[in-house]
Amino acid sequence: MVLTVNGKAEVVVQDAAAYQRLVERAARTEREETVAAIRAGLADVEAGRLKPARNALKALAKKYGIPTTDD
Repeated sequence: MVLTVNGKAEVVVQDAAAYQRLVERAARTEREETVAAIRAGLADVEAGRLKPARNALKALAKKYGIPTTDD
């Protein structure tokens, strides 16, 4: 049920079972996205698409004008 104020949706009321299904679906989606991101990272490692963190951080600092301890 959607409650409106001045014709605009303000509050949604649903039963506890529907809410629990929504929460579980969101958690499952989050886990699936996390697993997919980890798999993508592992594929990058296997393909040699790596950059040392120190070099990446230096490049970002240079790009955004952030002073580093090396300056």
